[in-house]
Amino acid sequence: MRRALAFAARGPAGGPNPRVGCVVLDRTGALAGEGWHRGAGTPHAEVDALRAAGDAACGGTAIVTLEPCSHTGRTGPCSQALLDAGIARVVVAAADPNPDAAGGAALLRAAGVDVEEGVLADEAAAVNRRWFVAVRRGRPFVTWKFASTLDGRSAAADGTSRWITGAASRADVHARRAEAGAVVVGTGTVASDDPHLTVRGADGAPTGPQPLRVVVGLSEVRAGARVLDDAAPTVHLRTRDPSEVLRTLHAREVRHVWLEGGPRLAAAFLVAGCVDEVLAYLAPAFLGAGASAVADLGIASIADIVRLDVTDVALLDGGDVRMTAVPRSLPCADPSRERA
Repeated sequence: MRRALAFAARGPAGGPNPRVGCVVLDRTGALAGEGWHRGAGTPHAEVDALRAAGDAACGGTAIVTLEPCSHTGRTGPCSQALLDAGIARVVVAAADPNPDAAGGAALLRAAGVDVEEGVLADEAAAVNRRWFVAVRRGRPFVTWKFASTLDGRSAAADGTSRWITGAASRADVHARRAEAGAVVVGTGTVASDDPHLTVRGADGAPTGPQPLRVVVGLSEVRAGARVLDDAAPTVHLRTRDPSEVLRTLHAREVRHVWLEGGPRLAAAFLVAGCVDEVLAYLAPAFLGAGASAVADLGIASIADIVRLDVTDVALLDGGDVRMTAVPRSLPCADPSRERA
């Protein structure tokens, strides 16, 4: 199973589908095939591994990190593919939280296949942590990323903000941005900063698959803005409602949103309870004036302070500190989709 999990981690993190790995053993327990899911529209991990195993799969064991699907989408059901290959035993790490795809384990058992579930379930859930949250809540997992000085300033008094943090922080941001399905900013950020919002390499050129660029707000995006170039797809959502934004993106199969908007958009998502994770890059510097990282949250008393639980702190090259934290309040969700 650990080998299957290593294969699962090779899959794209920002796609609409979970990352899944599979190892097939022949009837003697020898390795027959391995595979993983490479993204929407490509063969699922089980099919990939079965193709590698060929006839050796008959009577053998399939070890898979997520319950084999039971539905037909862009590809056929993996549970049926396992049956067609003559697999006698299936070992599953995590159950599929998607009600449209779950049920594969029961289907296999009903056909006489020996099914064992829950092997390294926590490790398997960690590989798809954000995807699991998105499917269970019926809206994308939201990571709010910001960079600021130690006194919480995201820009100087004259509006300049490049660069508060150093090169190591910016490289780290691009690596993590690549794991998202969409990058979200407001029209104000587009007007003031003219960001590119692409995943870029050390040379500044776009690299690899690009997340969807999403501009939120009622104002027009000026012609010639960099978010309108052909480096990545862009949509303009003419709303200020975070819940509406997330509903729209979920319908577009976005499962992880990377929120990079300015202080007002960040405040709107926080007040709406729509932030699942905060990723703060803190520069060892002071500005003393200028825009804050987040706008007014309507908090008048210390009793109403928004508390977070820190899950990770890292010192990056150049002296910046990266802090990861999660809000203690329950994020917004569609109650009809929430599953225990």
